Amino acid sequence: MPGDFIGLFILMFVLLLVIIVLTYTVRIIPQSNAYVIERLGAYNRTLKQGLHFVVPIFDRVASKVTLKENVFDFAPQPVITKDNVTMMIDTVVYFFISDPKLYTYGVINPVSAIENLSATTLRNIIGELELDETLTSREIINSKMRVILDEATDPWGIKVNRVEVKNIIPPRDIQDAMEKQMRAERERRSAILKAEGEKRSAILIAEGEKEAVVLRAEAKKEALIAEAEGEARAIERVYKAQALGVELLKAAAPDQAYLTLRGYETFERVANGQSTKIIIPSEIQNMAGLLAGAKALLEPDKEEKK
Repeated sequence: MPGDFIGLFILMFVLLLVIIVLTYTVRIIPQSNAYVIERLGAYNRTLKQGLHFVVPIFDRVASKVTLKENVFDFAPQPVITKDNVTMMIDTVVYFFISDPKLYTYGVINPVSAIENLSATTLRNIIGELELDETLTSREIINSKMRVILDEATDPWGIKVNRVEVKNIIPPRDIQDAMEKQMRAERERRSAILKAEGEKRSAILIAEGEKEAVVLRAEAKKEALIAEAEGEARAIERVYKAQALGVELLKAAAPDQAYLTLRGYETFERVANGQSTKIIIPSEIQNMAGLLAGAKALLEPDKEEKK
C-alpha cells in the first residue's frame, strides 16, 4: 500500500514536470504577432505566427511585438515660424514594426523616441515657413515629416506610413487678426459681387431698351411699308377699274345722246365746285368747245380780283 502511494506520487510529479516542460517548450504565436527569442542572453531568432518549440531554461522570450499598424496622437508642440510667430501644432503618426529584432534592440522606448523625433522635425520644417505658408501647406509638412521620420526610424525596425498635422493653433491675437482679415475679405467679395450684379442689371436694362427701340422702329417701318403697299394696290385697282371702264365703254360703242348726257353730268359736278365762272359751249358735241370751257373754268377770274 505505501509503495502504490509512492508510485502514484512519482507519476504525478513526472506528469507535472512534463506539463511544465511543454509549457516552456511549446509556443503558439497569434496572427500579426512576433516573438523575439534569446538563447543564453543573446538574440537567437524571431518567431512569427504558428506553432514553435523552444529549449527550456536556455531560450526565453525577450520581446513580444505586434505587427499591426500603430497610431499615436502626440501632444501639441510649440513651434516658431520664420516670421517669429509661436503656435501649437500636434501630429498623428501611423507606423508599423517591420523588423521585430531591430525594434527590440534598436532603441529604448521607441514610441517616446518617435515623439521626440517628430517634435524636432516639425520645428525644423515650420522654422522655414511663414505663418500664412504654415496654414496653407499641410500637405507639404506631412510629406516632409513622413520622409524624414521614415529614414530616421529604419535602424529601429519601424516603417512610417503617414504623418498628419492634426491641429495648428496660432496665438489668440493672431486668430483675431485672421478673423478680421477674413471678415474684410468676405465684405470685399460681397461688394464686388453686388457691383457686378448692378452692372449686369444696368447692361441688361440698356440692352432691353435698345432692343425695344429697334423693335418699335422695325414695327413702324413694316407698318409704313404695309400702308404704302396697300395704297399702291388701291391706286392700282382704281386705275385698273378706270381702264376696265374705258374698255367697257369702248366696247359698248355709246351713241351721241349718251355722250351728251355724260357731258351734262360732268358740267354739273364742275358747277358744284368753288369756281365763279362756268362756260358751257353751245354745242356739247364739239370737243374743241369742251376743252375751251374746261380751260376757262381753271383760270381765275382776274377782273373780279381787280
